[in-house]
Amino acid sequence: MESLWMKTQKRLIEDGKKLDKDIETEVCIIGGGITGISTAYYLSKAGKKVVILDRDKLSTKTTGNTTAKITSQHGLFYKYLIDNFDKEFAQKYYIANQNAIENIAKIIEEEKIKCDFERQDAYVFTRDEKDVKKIKDEVKAVKEIGGEAEFVEDIEPQVKNVLCAINFPNQAMFNVRKYLKGLVDKIIENNGQIYEDTKVISVKKSLSGYKIYSEGGIVSAKYVVLATHYPLIDIPGFYFLKMYQETSYVIGIETNHKLFKGMYINSESPTISLRTAKDDDREIVLVGGMEHRVGAKIDLENAYNNLEEIAKEIYDDAKVRYKWSTQDCITLDKIPYIGEFSNLMKDVYVATGYKKWGMTTSNIAANIITDKILQRDNEYENIFKSTRLEPIKNRWEFGEMIKETTNSLVINKFKDAKEGFEDVKKRRRKDSRSSR
Repeated sequence: MESLWMKTQKRLIEDGKKLDKDIETEVCIIGGGITGISTAYYLSKAGKKVVILDRDKLSTKTTGNTTAKITSQHGLFYKYLIDNFDKEFAQKYYIANQNAIENIAKIIEEEKIKCDFERQDAYVFTRDEKDVKKIKDEVKAVKEIGGEAEFVEDIEPQVKNVLCAINFPNQAMFNVRKYLKGLVDKIIENNGQIYEDTKVISVKKSLSGYKIYSEGGIVSAKYVVLATHYPLIDIPGFYFLKMYQETSYVIGIETNHKLFKGMYINSESPTISLRTAKDDDREIVLVGGMEHRVGAKIDLENAYNNLEEIAKEIYDDAKVRYKWSTQDCITLDKIPYIGEFSNLMKDVYVATGYKKWGMTTSNIAANIITDKILQRDNEYENIFKSTRLEPIKNRWEFGEMIKETTNSLVINKFKDAKEGFEDVKKRRRKDSRSSR
């Protein structure tokens, strides 16, 4: 199953090679998805010597299978942020994501990247009477923090039984792999090095920084960026305790009907996600959703059939051209982890837990990590601080994670971990003392 993005942009680097020798660099970025590539772009532009290592081909996993919506509308999220944090926190989260949209637009314009970038409004709609109040409350919450939002009773796609929606104006969408091809070209132009098919085995402290061990060679670096989907270092950090993973599905359909404008997602479960996209000779519609936690039992074909039924609600002649799936990490408090990996590993940075909103979040992460390495202040870093000490606010979510995901990464990590719970507690107390 190949995604639309993989089909329309086959390779990001023409002469991709595997690391086969020991090398030195200032910054070693592990992971060649949108976060790793964006970070390498900013750092190489600032004159830093950068190396990217990817265990496969660049951006063929989570990034290559996204829906590629560039938006600060992350579901019905801002009332949650106000209720669980405060208005200032919610406002900073909103502004950081709005800035990310403009950062991406600026890069595309300055670097003249042809990636089907389009400004579109983004909507969250509901077909559930219980969620009508949630929509209204979300509009109010966004306006309270100075954001733009509108309550609407109709949306353009003719999804059955829609009651209302919230609209965020002037968001965007693009072809993510075409965008990243432009960034990769600039990284190489700035003397950055990129190695594909290079699996990292371990990261160890050295006298001058870190040594990153791969199957083909060792990279010596002062700074390390963990831009993998899931952090490859378990201890310290213990990110396997603080996140779970969900799988979502996407189909691309063609139709002879006139296509809608805008990007859409529903408020209730299961998720329905809608947007249009360019497929060389014509425009198609991407229908996504039907998410479930990794490890839960599900009939794969049934997930795609459900999406096709939704497509045929809107377009009776819908014909499936693409099918694909993806996974993403979700933190237990719903806020991504971006910044220092651990108080015990200085100059190692992490970015994970994007909650399926990786287009804007990856740009936020790239800017925060770049600023940290260049020793500049970033006004949003505390919002996403990855060493925050109380990440598990949502105890119900933690219980559901354990209950639903009997074969999850969390439980497997428990089985494999060399340290027990008492060791975890001792190390967390040491982390706490180190951060004071």
